[in-house]
Amino acid sequence: MTVVLDLQGVTSGYGEVRVLESVSLEVRAGSITALVGSNGAGKTTLMRSIAGLLPLATGRILLDGIDIGPAPPHRRVELGLALVPEGRLIFPDFTVEENLNIGAIVRHARPKRQRRIEEMYELFPRLRERRSQAGGTLSGGEQQMLALARGMMAGPRLLLLDEPSLGLAPIVVEQLFDVIPRIRETGVTVFIVEQDVRSSLELADTAYVMENGRIVQTGPAANLLDDPSIKEAYLGL
Repeated sequence: MTVVLDLQGVTSGYGEVRVLESVSLEVRAGSITALVGSNGAGKTTLMRSIAGLLPLATGRILLDGIDIGPAPPHRRVELGLALVPEGRLIFPDFTVEENLNIGAIVRHARPKRQRRIEEMYELFPRLRERRSQAGGTLSGGEQQMLALARGMMAGPRLLLLDEPSLGLAPIVVEQLFDVIPRIRETGVTVFIVEQDVRSSLELADTAYVMENGRIVQTGPAANLLDDPSIKEAYLGL
């Protein structure tokens, strides 16, 4: 299986504060890959580094074999990478449809904008009902659906999901996690960062465990779900 995302010895952080230390991992085409760990482990820092929002101190980030480390964020989107950030960050004063249109700002996505909006309404029927409503008036779950759909509007090859369940009710989380395999079925590879370890491992093909900015464990997600050390540390078993 082709490697879509290849991180090689990535070290990054905020100014002189190093958060990530020599992180290496692979995300394979057509997979759902999860990165799990406790709050403060460095997961969001890694996502921001991949998206180009934080500079690398050392290491390389390859997207389909292309070193995107020096590339600005907009160029990474053009190359097929889209980030759905922690906290959703939709445009609250814009309608649902205006938010979706903004997601298709990159050149290759513009000609397919209307067709893709209809595809997002098929994937998230609630958004069709709310299409003329301001994003800021949506429920938390609806805003997360909108953030996911907006990321998909760019026509990504790789979709990065940063803590999509954060602050949502369990029933809404379940609905969101039901959608992610359907996103994969459209041909999009998914790399998800989550504190909800059980749900992530049940969803993913492959998983990485991060502690203190380092990858400490990796393997098939089902195997990690059965691992006694994971059960004790993250599942309270």
